[in-house]
Amino acid sequence: MRLKVSIVGGSGYGGGELVRLLLSHPGAELKQATSERSAGKFVHTVHPNLRKRTQLKFVASADLEPCDVLFIALPHGVSMTRMSEFQQIAPIIIDLSADYRLNDPAGYPTWYNHEHNNADLLSKFVYGIPELHREEIRNADLISSAGCMATTSILGLYPLFQAGVVDLSIPVVIEAKTGSSGSGGAPGLASHHPERQGVMRSFKPTGHRHSAEIIQELTVDGNAPTIAFSATSVEAVRGILATSHVYLKEELSDKEVWSFYRAAFKEEPFLRVVKESSGIHRYPEPKILSGSNYCDVGFERDPHSKRVVVMSALDNLMKGAAGQAVQSFNLRCGFEETCAIDFPGLHPI
Repeated sequence: MRLKVSIVGGSGYGGGELVRLLLSHPGAELKQATSERSAGKFVHTVHPNLRKRTQLKFVASADLEPCDVLFIALPHGVSMTRMSEFQQIAPIIIDLSADYRLNDPAGYPTWYNHEHNNADLLSKFVYGIPELHREEIRNADLISSAGCMATTSILGLYPLFQAGVVDLSIPVVIEAKTGSSGSGGAPGLASHHPERQGVMRSFKPTGHRHSAEIIQELTVDGNAPTIAFSATSVEAVRGILATSHVYLKEELSDKEVWSFYRAAFKEEPFLRVVKESSGIHRYPEPKILSGSNYCDVGFERDPHSKRVVVMSALDNLMKGAAGQAVQSFNLRCGFEETCAIDFPGLHPI
């Protein structure tokens, strides 16, 4: 028997990826997908890659029917105002927005410029990076999928923080380069072709909201790191490359740093250490991860200091959004963790 699942906000890029993945999931029956603007239209008119894959039509959210699992792919700030309504529709909710990612409600006015109007529910949500919170996700009815640039950065750095080798007196500097799909499907000047083509544009050099998630998840035993995060737009549709500069407490060999990543990643189906001695793919490359749920991580020790440069890459619409949400769905509902999301990507592309 397949679980009945529905998607709120199925017309955006993240929602479209959810539709694509869930249509191929052997344990899921995609019941409804909402879009206020496209209600009554075939899903494939908005997501043309799904032609001949489904005859499903979008519905308005007011017409949602009860289901087993509800995925929410709405803009930030919306689901917090409607969560009680959504909880009447499904017992299990996976929210892809930022509305329930932070444990501390005080983080919302700091990083999102507004108060949280449903703060009592924050403690009931589990932060949805399976590699960090797998067992909690297995037993959670409320899951908040992590931000794309936060996921990229956290997965690259987490092994070093867990090993306790990072010098917390020195800020961790992270530069994340991201493709245009991270801005969503709504047109705007920043995504207008003459403005976007060929671009390498710094759009959030300080104060990026994903900093809050990175600080939260890299805090070990109450010791919070200082995160200096910057975000840059590049000419790509999908993909994020985060380059992180972290200083160690003491000099460590390549072999010792390797051991931390090997211990953290050896059982992880979607985490790969990429560190080759030669070739153009010596380090993580977002392009070859398009459509996959993998996060590739590499590192390079600075021979002149205690600095380690960590490079991590993923597809922002997959491991950074829909793929990670389906990974959480698999864990929570008892499916193989890799079910429907084991596509390896393409090369060349």
